[in-house]
Amino acid sequence: MTEQRTTETRDPDGNTHTHTTVISDEPKKGGGTWVFLLIVLLVVVVGIVAFTQLGGAEIAKDNAVAEAANEVGDAAQQVGDAAQEVTDEVTGSE
Repeated sequence: MTEQRTTETRDPDGNTHTHTTVISDEPKKGGGTWVFLLIVLLVVVVGIVAFTQLGGAEIAKDNAVAEAANEVGDAAQQVGDAAQEVTDEVTGSE
């Protein structure tokens, strides 16, 4: 419901001044709040997806480095075994 109040005052010189006040009981619309909350939710979801994707790439990189290190270790073991075999053949001890 909307109510309008008009107040009239007169000063000592006889001049009349009118002031009108409008009072409304209707609730204010909160559409801006919902838009803001939706934007915040969208930013959070995009952030979670981005961090998830980056985390997966980091794990894949770590796994590749670990696998390469294992392969280097295996190759070193093979070189050591071959050197031992040559040593055994040269010295004649087995």
